Amino acid sequence: MSRSHIRVTEEGENPACPVSEVLDRVAGKWAIGILVAAAKGPVRFTELERGIKGISRRMLTLNLRRLEREGLLVRTVYPTVPPKVEYACTEMALELNETLLSLVDWAKRHSGDIARAHAVYDAEHADADAERVRPLMPSKA
Repeated sequence: MSRSHIRVTEEGENPACPVSEVLDRVAGKWAIGILVAAAKGPVRFTELERGIKGISRRMLTLNLRRLEREGLLVRTVYPTVPPKVEYACTEMALELNETLLSLVDWAKRHSGDIARAHAVYDAEHADADAERVRPLMPSKA
């Protein structure tokens, strides 16, 4: 668990806690894209910025620092003018990349199934949602 949580018991801890802790750190909106891009080989900041749609420079910088702190990326600065900076995955990140690619593959294969499930659920619950909204609407008297 994160440090902000109070540990109630040491015995019989939830085995998912380490997974949740790791996912909190590496599975953010941008982190997966950064790790997948860096797994192909050293990558420069501007390549990441161009390759990850919608990410701002600030968000990219924050995520790169966090992933470096987590031991997933190595930042190398070359003494050139202007300075050249590259980011590369550590062995730990390359191992994680295999799992991420499996997750990406799963998501691609099942995205249609999930969309259909949403449509079925929404259709089945539309009446119940309408009933909950009706009492909130002002009545015309």
